[in-house]
Amino acid sequence: MTLRVVQWATGGVGRAAIAGIAEHPDLELVGCWVHSPEKVGVDAGTLAGVDPLGVAATDDVDALVALQPDCVLYSPIFADPQLVRRFLSAGINVVTPVGWIRPPDAERAELDALCAPTGATLHGTGIHPGGVTELLPVVLSALSGSVTHVRAEEFSDIRTYDAPDVIRDWMLFGTTPEQARTSIMVDALGAGFGQSVRLVADALGVALDDELVSEHLVGVATAPIDSPIGVIEPGLVAAQRFTWTGTVDGEPVVTAAVNWLMGEADLEQGWGFGPEGERFEVEVTGDPGCSATFHGWHPPSVEAGLRRNPGIVATALHCVNSVPYVCRAQPGVRTYLDLPIVAGRAATRLLR
Repeated sequence: MTLRVVQWATGGVGRAAIAGIAEHPDLELVGCWVHSPEKVGVDAGTLAGVDPLGVAATDDVDALVALQPDCVLYSPIFADPQLVRRFLSAGINVVTPVGWIRPPDAERAELDALCAPTGATLHGTGIHPGGVTELLPVVLSALSGSVTHVRAEEFSDIRTYDAPDVIRDWMLFGTTPEQARTSIMVDALGAGFGQSVRLVADALGVALDDELVSEHLVGVATAPIDSPIGVIEPGLVAAQRFTWTGTVDGEPVVTAAVNWLMGEADLEQGWGFGPEGERFEVEVTGDPGCSATFHGWHPPSVEAGLRRNPGIVATALHCVNSVPYVCRAQPGVRTYLDLPIVAGRAATRLLR
């Protein structure tokens, strides 16, 4: 049975999701919401850079809800919790990379109660937070005993992230270190990464201390650096590291971290990707322990990344591939721990 999907927002993730939905044999795009007035009426395929799909983008929320799709793939920059609740109240499943990976217990109970009479399911996923911070650590931990620590960490060139307003105005790259330390990103990102940390802890069977330990480090340019937000002058922030750690009686047990750099050249000492380059890492400390490094989700150049960033595409496709599983799941919030293993689909030419 083909599942009818509405794509919500057409930023980098949204555009990649539209292309992924078009290629997925079990899915059909039936609607597309856009924020910008100039996109209204444009074919969703055109917005995504693929062949026209016969679906005109709209900013009419009521019209899209009235379609009664099987699922909304919800990927704005910032989530509107009330809108998500409206979808669920209408019996529409939601898959999203912008939250609800592992909601706090009280919120989950409220969402479960909301979904029970409508049959809707809510699933938060993505890549980081998402697959790298929860799914892969949980899978790798199954090969160890007596696990004492799990770490998931990203090392990325932020110049390939095609959202200059977010980089400049929210992450506060290009500002003084004092200004950058006032960024809301510790809390804004922590809402997602904190849920990742707690989901892994759930899988390990440990109860974390009430508060996570967060850390925000900044590095500055030592020479002018060209960037998507303009030239970053010496002494201004060109590298940042965020870390969130769940502890048990003060002992670190689960850590999620991101390292975002404006390239590697002309940064103060101690900042760089090292010989492995851009990557994602997952490490399980146990008996035995293991570590894994993942390549392929970073573009070969800044220019290539601005055209099509593999990490953004992976985020979108993890959502797209989750849709059939979420539509078959029981109502309520469903995390990685509640769903079967999500798989991609073979290329269309290989399907019979």
